[in-house]
Amino acid sequence: MSATTPERTGVTTQAIEGSQAIRLAPNYWPFVIPALIVVGAVIVFPWAFTLWMSVNRWTLGQSRSFAGVENYLRLAVDQRFWESLFHTLTYTFLSVAAPMILGTVAALIFDARFPLRGLLRGVFVMPMMATPVAVALVWTMMFHPQLGVLNYLLSLVGIPAQEWIFNANTVIPSLVAVETWQWTPLVMLIVLGGLASVPREPFESAEIDGANAWQQFRYLTLPMIAPFLMIAVIIRTIDALKSFDIIYAMTQGGPGTASETINIYLYNTAFSYYDIGYGSAMAVVFFIVIVALSFILLMLRQRSQWIGVEGK
Repeated sequence: MSATTPERTGVTTQAIEGSQAIRLAPNYWPFVIPALIVVGAVIVFPWAFTLWMSVNRWTLGQSRSFAGVENYLRLAVDQRFWESLFHTLTYTFLSVAAPMILGTVAALIFDARFPLRGLLRGVFVMPMMATPVAVALVWTMMFHPQLGVLNYLLSLVGIPAQEWIFNANTVIPSLVAVETWQWTPLVMLIVLGGLASVPREPFESAEIDGANAWQQFRYLTLPMIAPFLMIAVIIRTIDALKSFDIIYAMTQGGPGTASETINIYLYNTAFSYYDIGYGSAMAVVFFIVIVALSFILLMLRQRSQWIGVEGK
């Protein structure tokens, strides 16, 4: 009797402690469920509903009917859709490349020490604070062929007046110029953060070895700030792909369809022509394109390595 009592007591004590641990274990579900509800209502349900609408023949004011893949097959032969996709990719590439180059150059300039550097930095980032619609209205007046200040400045140096956003050949470069003017400061700030984290010892060694400024930038600065450059590329790509307000406020996709991106074409299809089913199919395909581009950018981001002082 006495020999078995401690064992039973130990088992009983362990069982009690185990039940108390289970009973006292924190329960996180009350905190997770509200977030899941919000995510489901804001993200999951709209996309599921868009996917459902894309397989239906649905025009506002008319009866809805199941269409299957008809809308997607219609996209495959829609020349206007492929043109809008080309405009979107062209606009995105130029709107990423130009700010990246100019923002990096501006970051290198503002990283140096000179008088009034802080004031000039503040002035340089001011375009980023303006609302896109206000920027679009101001630049539309500047691009006016007869009354715009840009053509007036060109006339002072003997250059003929340009049609800017009113010509199919120059409309996308003109829109890219506005995008570049507004978002180059963002790239500059990101690259400045990278330059602030770069150690100075490798540059001192490079100067002793006789490396010039270009060699120091090519083999030291650029590899060290590569992760920051990739972050800037990802942010700018996302912004350019979903750009709508500046393009719509300035050209509404014109002249003709010369600046019509997928966002503009999708908006016109769904809310001007009231073809909800076809517009939903377009949104699904555009979402797939964005996911593919995001996957490529994330792979490139993973390949960019932080470079230490030893260059490893």
